[in-house]
Amino acid sequence: MKKTKATKLMDAIASLCKRRGFIFQSSDIYGGIAGFWDYGPLGTELKRNIRESWWKSIVQTHENVVGLDSSIIMHPRVWEASGHIGGFSDPMVDCKSCKKRFKADGLCEEQGEDLITTEKGFALPENIKCPNCGSRELTEPRDFDLMFKTFIGPVEDDSARAYLRPETAQGIFTQFSNVLATSRQKIPFGIAQIGKAFRNEINPRNFTFRSREFEQMELEFFVEPGTSEKWHTYWLEERLKWYEKVGLSSDNIHKDVHPKDKLAHYATACVDVAYDFPFGRQELEGVAARGCFDLTQHQECSGKSLEYTDQETNERYIPHVIEPSAGVDRIALALICEAYHVEWLPKKNDSGLEPLEAEPGLRAPDGYEERTVLRFAPTIAPIKVAVFPLLKNKPELVSKARELFEQLQAIWPCFWDQTGAIGRRYRRQDEIGTPYAVTIDFDTLEDNTITLRERDSMKQIRVPINELISILSEKLK
Repeated sequence: MKKTKATKLMDAIASLCKRRGFIFQSSDIYGGIAGFWDYGPLGTELKRNIRESWWKSIVQTHENVVGLDSSIIMHPRVWEASGHIGGFSDPMVDCKSCKKRFKADGLCEEQGEDLITTEKGFALPENIKCPNCGSRELTEPRDFDLMFKTFIGPVEDDSARAYLRPETAQGIFTQFSNVLATSRQKIPFGIAQIGKAFRNEINPRNFTFRSREFEQMELEFFVEPGTSEKWHTYWLEERLKWYEKVGLSSDNIHKDVHPKDKLAHYATACVDVAYDFPFGRQELEGVAARGCFDLTQHQECSGKSLEYTDQETNERYIPHVIEPSAGVDRIALALICEAYHVEWLPKKNDSGLEPLEAEPGLRAPDGYEERTVLRFAPTIAPIKVAVFPLLKNKPELVSKARELFEQLQAIWPCFWDQTGAIGRRYRRQDEIGTPYAVTIDFDTLEDNTITLRERDSMKQIRVPINELISILSEKLK
């Protein structure tokens, strides 16, 4: 199958992620395992920055939002109450020719059709074909359970059956009363959580976008009945501002409003925040008004009251919920895609040429050299500053550079590199998205100034070494 421009671009991004230590295939030395990924040194820093930025914007700057860290394995009745047991499945089809397996509704959507609902379940439109081999010989859609099963204790029978959580939200709902009592909050207030979730996806794809193990950042914001529309609008706008803050262009971010007939039965509104990936527009986050469904279900199934009493009016009610639910892995991938740029720069002896935007998979034309750069926003960049001694065989330069490196490292994640030509070291930092590089040269020994180089413009300026921290502090805001 001939690769499209988008496929070539994603291949290049995946290659960079492995080469530079952002993302590795899980169990790589054994051939990998589909739908599972490991984050390397830079990927770990990137995800940590995403989580910290989200937590600050959701919890730290809202005095009526508190945190929770609930367990991955919960009582099986939690999932009965939430509707996941018996109701959390996808229609699946197999290609009889190439044996590939697909999610039926996704297959139809990709080919501009709608999955047909019948009295017995689902059916495919006649013209649907296998995207892998082109065959129209596909099985009838059948349900596929998305929950990972496990067992608690030494005996593997139905009494010991448990599940890896498919979402983090239910831990929040089941601890609603405990958090309310201990945090001294009152409606409206929220509970936020970041954690792993697991779904046995039929067909993991698009690099890390659709995985079987993933990380969620969720807020359940509890409100008085009748105020959901106001709070839904508020949190949607807050989330859109955050995406722009972390470096996603507003041109690539979209609001996908769910029509009333496509909403979950308990929801009154839902808007997806979608991003234009190379492989198409896809959801990063859903902001939903969930009504009182979840708390009502858990109250009925557990027999424990989850009502809220307004201390001023003595009114008792089950709160309604606004839920912004985002995927850390999807956001990380979106930020890498947004930041990824390849450009052809004129070589020094061809300075009359103009820079060009590179074509994925093609070599630079004569007179040009290629530069790959990740233009992360400083708040998200895994490494903030790189420090170089001009020459590694000059002890006085190395000593001065190490002294500065240790000062900066106490404040920001920094990178030390003393190997190779200075231009190659700059290129290595460009490729991992480091916003600034500092070079200690012979002039430093004379006048105590350093060269500060900016990633995107590649401009270099001389800066007094005693002013560097204050200058970087301002720039890295």
